[in-house]
Order: sequence, then structure tokens, then C-alpha cells
Amino acid sequence: MQDLKPQIAAGKVHWAFMMSLDGFVAGPGHSMDFMAGTTTRDGLLSEYVEATGAILAGRDGYDSTTGITPYGGAWDGPIFVLTHHPEDARQKDGFTILSCPVDEAVRIGLAAAQGKNLQVHSPTIGRQLLQRGLIDEIDIHIAPVLLGDGVRLYDAPGGEIVHLQRDGTEPTLAADLRYRPSTTAAVNTPRNASPM
Repeated sequence: MQDLKPQIAAGKVHWAFMMSLDGFVAGPGHSMDFMAGTTTRDGLLSEYVEATGAILAGRDGYDSTTGITPYGGAWDGPIFVLTHHPEDARQKDGFTILSCPVDEAVRIGLAAAQGKNLQVHSPTIGRQLLQRGLIDEIDIHIAPVLLGDGVRLYDAPGGEIVHLQRDGTEPTLAADLRYRPSTTAAVNTPRNASPM
């Protein structure tokens, strides 16, 4: 797979997720445990921290978090939570509850981002924005795990096909991945290593 250019702050609506190989961005109950032990390329976290000016999140993810901060606390800025039911949303410092059309939430978020990116942290909101042509870029980081259940990145039964173009010189090139099933013990032991 080709290396992507570093993420930059360009005032775009950016939808980024770590996803399991079978298409889930969270486990049941919005659990993010599947990411433990997964590594990403050097510098990726700092790219996102520098490029992100505001975050637009969904209510389900917001309700399931308890003290979790974006990028492990390395990022600080306005976070907007879009909901149809603001009256029963619990208030948390650093979060602004919005109840408006999704395109209005994007306008508010981009204004707050002050020229940096508005990062979308919700598969449901991301789907709605994609269907309205309001997503500028999608970054997917595939974790070497199969979850089997949870929250899908893009769940639109009966929806139309959405064609995407990859960055680089071959925009329609398929991504080729190869993994081997492994046990926890085998993850840390090379195949040709002798057991102790």
C-alpha cells in the first residue's frame, strides 16, 4: 500500500477512523478496546493533533465515553455533539451539545476550527455528510483484528454505491492487504523462533 501524504490543516471536513478488517469502528456498546496493541505509522497522531481545529461527534459515542479525551489528551479544542434529544444530554466540560441539521453542525464546526480541519468522530454523522457531499477526505486505518459485531463505519442498507478515489497517482487502485490468523502468544513470537 502506498504511503499517504501527511495530514494537514486545510479547513476540510475530515472523517477518520481506525477500523477492524471486517468494517467495525467500535465494538458492542461503542467499546474501543480492539485498538489496544495496534500501532500506526510514526507521526500520525501528531499530524491529526496539529491538523484538527474542532471535532463533530455523535450522541451514541458521547454517551458511551467516560472521561475519554481525543488523541489521549494530546489534542485540545472545541468538541460538538450532535443530537436529536439535547434535553437529556448530560453536560461535560469541553463539549457543546448541538441540535440542528447536520449541514448546520458542519458550518458551526468549521467556523470553530478556524481554518483547521473539522474531524468527524461519528459513523452516523459521517454517512449523512457523505450522502450530502460534505466530506472532503476519509482516512481509514485498518487494525489487524476481526470484531464480528459492533458499530460499522458505513451502514446504509438499501443505499447507493459511493465510489471513492485514493490519494496518489492511481486513484482507483484497490488496497491489497494480507494477514495471518494468530493467537496472542503467536503475535509476540516469530513463526521460526523456537519456544523457550
